[in-house]
Amino acid sequence: MIQKGKSELIEYVLKQASENDVKFIRLWFPDILGNLKGFGVTIDELEIVIERGASFDGASLLGSERSEEREYIAYPDPSTFQILPWRPQENSVARMICDIKDSDGKPVKFDSRNLLIENLSKASKLGFNFYVGTEIEFFYLDGIENPKPIDNDGYFDQAPTKNNIPSNTDLSAKLRRETVLALESMGIPIQNYHHEVAPGQHEIVLRHTNALTMADSIISYKSLAKQIAMNQDVYATFMPKPFNNLDGSGMHTHISLFKGNENLFYDSKDPFYLSKEAKQFMAGLYKHSPEITAITNQWVNSYKRLVPGFEAPAFNSLTFSGGWGNLIRVPKSRPEKGNSVRLEYRSPDPACNPYLAFSVILAAGLEGIKNSYKIPNKQEQSNIIGERLPTNLKDALDKISKSSLVKKSLGKETLEIFLNNKYREWDEYQKTVSESEIKKYINL
Repeated sequence: MIQKGKSELIEYVLKQASENDVKFIRLWFPDILGNLKGFGVTIDELEIVIERGASFDGASLLGSERSEEREYIAYPDPSTFQILPWRPQENSVARMICDIKDSDGKPVKFDSRNLLIENLSKASKLGFNFYVGTEIEFFYLDGIENPKPIDNDGYFDQAPTKNNIPSNTDLSAKLRRETVLALESMGIPIQNYHHEVAPGQHEIVLRHTNALTMADSIISYKSLAKQIAMNQDVYATFMPKPFNNLDGSGMHTHISLFKGNENLFYDSKDPFYLSKEAKQFMAGLYKHSPEITAITNQWVNSYKRLVPGFEAPAFNSLTFSGGWGNLIRVPKSRPEKGNSVRLEYRSPDPACNPYLAFSVILAAGLEGIKNSYKIPNKQEQSNIIGERLPTNLKDALDKISKSSLVKKSLGKETLEIFLNNKYREWDEYQKTVSESEIKKYINL
């Protein structure tokens, strides 16, 4: 994000648009579930839109159906101006991410980006800046009808064969490489990228930054990865669990709190280099994880991933060692790299709404700090395992519906919109007879 005043930002945006032959601007925003929405304007409208916003009819948007309001105004954030790298360079297309307000200038309840901004502002007033890094996993498939992974590779594989079976390594590597280059051209820094455990599964790690920039980067990343794959007749999916017997895709989230350039999670004298605040934040996450799971894992399919036997967490658990199957872990850090000390929260999947997910993760952790929560048992114990995480969407929704923490973080009306949508999804799922059920029970 470019650190400039608004007038300087507007001048910068107009200059960049002119120098790069930008003719069209896509105004992006997430709906309540994190689905990317938007509409376009021409370059001639850009300055007016930045100054006054752009009105649109949002009556059919998810989350707006409970309101009599039809007209909304999209206010683009000038600092999010980026040229879309997969579009032609001549008459090029840029995107800006917007905050959505009603005709009276008030933020709308389904604007999850604004909710995150509000929660980050509250944390800032307490002296905390919330930083996040994400490991985002996804699959490359040969299509969406009877989909199959496009390669046979495994974890960190580089060779074009696997168990003497030819693998489509070159295409996977090409798509991954093009995605990384495109992300970096949009100002989204990449820490590393590699093939994951399952065939066709890949991971690109976004370097840590403030939570709002990270959430903006995630919705851009998903759109970009899908578009680049489609250009090669490949389908990129961020579905949490697309195959029964393969690992699911997660969005492991690395968390730290800063004050200026100081990492508040770092204590050089602690055996794990964790400060008191870090342990309290960790305890807050541990205590409140079951009630925020419906946000970090918001789909029926999400709970097919959170099962024993894979590296995804199935229990509310934490570890100070390497245990990758735990919900919360402390990655090892070197004492001379205090700014790298962090917590890793492993339940979120890449199909969550990152704006809502970061809001509730922050709220849970800050609750631990404000109330001086303590980690259960002794911290020297390598693994602390608590209750089973919600086993299905209905279980998770029932827990979040009773959560005063989430209601305070997201607001009563926003939580109601989310719950109404998700209970409908659960009801539809309950009425659906799956192919596996037919195969198993048809002879009864």
